[in-house]
Amino acid sequence: MGVDPLDYCAHRFGLGSAETWRRVAVWLEAPFASVTPSRLPVPPIARLDHLGGARTLRQQVLGEEVLFVAPWFAEAMHLHAAPERLKRHLRIVPPEAIEAGLTRAASGQLMDEARQRLTRLWPRASASQDLPRHARIGFALLLAAVILVVMVSGVVARPVLIPLVTPLLMIPGVLRLVAAVPHASGRPAPRLLSDAELPIYSVLIPLRDEAAMVPLLRRAMGALDYPPEKLDIRFVVEERSRKTVAAVEAVLADPMFRMVVVPDGPPRTKPKALDYALPLARGKYLVVFDAEDMPEPQQLRLAASLFEADPGLACLQAELMPENASETALTALFAGEYAGLFGRLLPALSRWGLPMPLGGTSNHFRLSVLRDIGGWDAFNVTEDADLGVRLARRGLRTECFDSRTYEEAPLTLRAWMAQRTRWMKGWMRLCQHKLTSRFPSLSADPHGASSAHRNSIATKSTTALRR
Repeated sequence: MGVDPLDYCAHRFGLGSAETWRRVAVWLEAPFASVTPSRLPVPPIARLDHLGGARTLRQQVLGEEVLFVAPWFAEAMHLHAAPERLKRHLRIVPPEAIEAGLTRAASGQLMDEARQRLTRLWPRASASQDLPRHARIGFALLLAAVILVVMVSGVVARPVLIPLVTPLLMIPGVLRLVAAVPHASGRPAPRLLSDAELPIYSVLIPLRDEAAMVPLLRRAMGALDYPPEKLDIRFVVEERSRKTVAAVEAVLADPMFRMVVVPDGPPRTKPKALDYALPLARGKYLVVFDAEDMPEPQQLRLAASLFEADPGLACLQAELMPENASETALTALFAGEYAGLFGRLLPALSRWGLPMPLGGTSNHFRLSVLRDIGGWDAFNVTEDADLGVRLARRGLRTECFDSRTYEEAPLTLRAWMAQRTRWMKGWMRLCQHKLTSRFPSLSADPHGASSAHRNSIATKSTTALRR
């Protein structure tokens, strides 16, 4: 079955987590608590990446040592035979209560990890770091030279500008034309895994001021063709979004869903929120969906089947498709652009072995690989493209696959301009840091710098945040 019997009962029999573990407590003749005490001291957590799978929490309550535990089925069988003096120190709680208690205690560690994880692994790969002085001077000189050439009379400038500008226009155009040529997929359709073969799949859904989307997301996630007891769906909500927090709390009775509340603090970006939730993910694979996303029901089953069939595959990108393409001229143009990008260009880049800028959503990862490369860059607002380049520079393979996620295209020119401005800023940061920085291979020292240098850079970045 691949899942603990108690988790199976909580999901399949409609009991929910709290009721399932309350019945376990009754059977064990041990006290039950629906939550763990707040504001009780917990020692620093050494291995944050194992936080999501924790099932025990030891705390001092009124001078007495108490073990809060959400036992697995096998552990419950052992506890049933335990002596009464041991049971007096037990409190049976649902798994989400353990996670909530540990998350409260480790919120500072989680925030620091979200900001600094990539910087500590590869100091020069994060957009939090300033460009070297020589790079800034070089960029300024290049810009000044371009302006000077443009200001020169047309007769002098034309012979200089045309050879410079023509390749900039021709190369992307030729690339798109070649990518548009139909190409039969060399990968046969995989055998879809059965329910028993499927692993746990984590789903992260970052939300900010999007309370109205929560009921739609609940229906979209409920429609997934995946065993509910093997889904680890987490709404990642900014602490300041109080209405969104309340909307998510209303759906948490379903054991399939959990909420991660991200404390307020800079940088206030989507990748920072995802990095904050990353240590809590329990799945073998992980996908990111946005608030308006509606993935096809079989998307997770198909992705898991492709990953299991190809151990060398690190990342999969589903096709994004605007569902409101016929609404306005702008949405129609947006849909056409996405059709060319996800239907032709990205698959071609994957075939050619070139870096593939990921879409901002429906990115599927091996969780171990995502953690190994440092997660998302909390300081880059085009975290998708950044991650695609980082995967390529590590020699890790990314592919597109035949599954669609429907989303909403921008309805107004103002919204479209805000989106593109953000993308342009992120791409410039990407070019500044990823294309000029040293990035280690898989066999190299993953830190790429001395310990003293890493600590110095991390300290500088933290100081900048405090300012």
